[in-house]
Amino acid sequence: MKQYLDLLNKVKTEGIRKKTRTGIDAFSISGAMFEHDMRKGFPLLTTKKMGAKTIFVELEFFIKGIHNKKWLQERNCHIWDEWCDPRIIPYANDESTKQKMLQEDELGRIYGVQWNSFGAGKTWDYYDPHVEENETRMMFTLKENKGINQLKKVIETLKTNPTDRRMIVMAWNPLELHTQALPPCHYGFQLLSDGEYVDLLWNMRSWDISLGGGYNIASYAMLLQLICAQVNMKPRKLICFAADVHIYENQLQGINEQLIRTPFDLPTIDIIKNKPDNEWTIWDWNYLDFKLNNYKCHPKIELPLAV
Repeated sequence: MKQYLDLLNKVKTEGIRKKTRTGIDAFSISGAMFEHDMRKGFPLLTTKKMGAKTIFVELEFFIKGIHNKKWLQERNCHIWDEWCDPRIIPYANDESTKQKMLQEDELGRIYGVQWNSFGAGKTWDYYDPHVEENETRMMFTLKENKGINQLKKVIETLKTNPTDRRMIVMAWNPLELHTQALPPCHYGFQLLSDGEYVDLLWNMRSWDISLGGGYNIASYAMLLQLICAQVNMKPRKLICFAADVHIYENQLQGINEQLIRTPFDLPTIDIIKNKPDNEWTIWDWNYLDFKLNNYKCHPKIELPLAV
């Protein structure tokens, strides 16, 4: 995808050097947009080999609201190995803390939990004012709140009112940032439709475009295809709005190699359903339920992760 390489090169050539919490300097630009037409192929990077199965394991993990990284590791996906619930092991980037974070499996109320049960937990119910002898007393009741399944709600809205402009799913929950292994980088997405095609637009507060960029693009592309498969519509635009777009100093060698490579034609992906169309939902989907067609790519490029 030329548009991805152009953005990668822009960050490399125009980025401002910044100190980061990881201890590794980054080159950063403020504000960027990535757009892809899904009718031109599935946006899996071809200038380096991408592990589609690893990307889709994480996507299934999000869709099903799972929050224990052991589930990922059992499927040979190690994207979240270095992270854990900060309430159990408070974040730090010294070696001792990193080892403790590696050993803890719980990730907290991360992306998929927010998608499936935003606001779940014990909350104070609405109060009723009771006036007695010129005093106003507040009556509170503590209740168990199951939360909102945002993902289910937007899919139902897409079926019944496809031109609605309020089909939004948020992972950014200010009340629960302290419960998340990492405050969401891709913090929300929105669906727009004309009843035939569906567009997906997502927001990034922070985008490690060289390492995570290709994963995020392919993941949201598959999410769009899965939603379309459930509602019997067709995917069209995939758009990312990113705030801090950066590359890390220790990634430059791999980035230089990627930028001199010529992209191949994009592949296509077929979704395999394990139920009849009228019964199947994206929660029935398994990360192996796909067929990748005509994927031709350059060799893999190893890039270090900044934790």
